[in-house]
Amino acid sequence: MSSQANVLFDTPGPRARLRNNTLTLLTTVGLAAIVYFVYARFDAKGQWDGKIWKPFLEGTTWVDYIIPGLLGTLKAAGLSAILALIFGAIFGVARLSDHRWIRVPAGAVVEVFRAIPLLLLIFFIFYLSPSLLGGGDYTLIALVAGLTLYNGSVLAEIVRAGIRAVPRGQSEAAYAIGLRKASVMRLVLLPQAVTAMMPAIVSQLVVLLKDTALGYIIAYVDLLNMGFKIIPAVNFGSLIPAAIVIGIIYVGLNMALSTVANWLEKRSRRSRKTSARPIVPPGAVALGGAGGGVSAVD
Repeated sequence: MSSQANVLFDTPGPRARLRNNTLTLLTTVGLAAIVYFVYARFDAKGQWDGKIWKPFLEGTTWVDYIIPGLLGTLKAAGLSAILALIFGAIFGVARLSDHRWIRVPAGAVVEVFRAIPLLLLIFFIFYLSPSLLGGGDYTLIALVAGLTLYNGSVLAEIVRAGIRAVPRGQSEAAYAIGLRKASVMRLVLLPQAVTAMMPAIVSQLVVLLKDTALGYIIAYVDLLNMGFKIIPAVNFGSLIPAAIVIGIIYVGLNMALSTVANWLEKRSRRSRKTSARPIVPPGAVALGGAGGGVSAVD
């Protein structure tokens, strides 16, 4: 047979197809009922009235509130992403060191910051900074530092897993031709590992972008703060419309980041040969089969 049998399930028969179609129909009807219920409740509260949506059709709302909040979100996300990638690369490689005095402390740092809840980490830095550095606005510093330490620790594990995903024969061949460990890491392991790590890195950067919304708790001027605090205060009764608009913007940002990252991954795989399998992102399930792909479920 030319077609390969699916490793996950057998081809459904007539009764199974009927059952699946019935369940699909019932699920669709149920979801439609939920959507209608939500719509009806919002309508009863006047949340679809044009007067509370009107501010989002005016340029001043976007120029004075939404765009500055968006820039604040992108600023925090950009700084945190760069610092987290650097942190992850350094500590990920350090955890693979042959020297115990480097490997053990690096592992302790990574495990500690992975275990601390991100919100608690942001609060701790925010309230500790004035005591150490004096008075001032430390909202951006606290948010970026918290995101860097937490996401950098996760990225360190991704880097470690990516390097270990490269078959051992690659490094053994490099050592056999006289390369030192630093050269093996830089010329052989890392170039292949980067391609394998790309899906997991992208997944974590999307998480980082969404976690910038935690800056709302410490009054950092970001998209969520502008959307949920400032705009409803200026335009009374527009909390639900603001939530919908801000949510759509967050979805668009994450989809744009994922699209760019997927393009970079495909391009790197075309231009670079690697024997390392892709690293499964956090919250994703690896699917077997001819392609050996990865399906994200987070």
